[in-house]
Amino acid sequence: MARLIPAAERIVRARKLIQQARALPVPESGLGKSDLSYVAGVKDLLRQARDMVKFITMTPSASAEMKQEVRNILAEIDQADGEILR
Repeated sequence: MARLIPAAERIVRARKLIQQARALPVPESGLGKSDLSYVAGVKDLLRQARDMVKFITMTPSASAEMKQEVRNILAEIDQADGEILR
């Protein structure tokens, strides 16, 4: 059985995944930012970050501050997607 990860740890991990997506090197040869493997790598990291936090707001033990932090992370994921890939 999988080990449960506390919400605070999930938030930290999601931020690390967003940073990994931003740090992913753009391929210099070929299509650059349009390279499918690059786009897939960025999308996968951002999807993992979103999956880490998406259910935190639905838990009864989540505080209002934590729910706001999740909303901020989800907005940051959308912003990172736009900045990295466009």
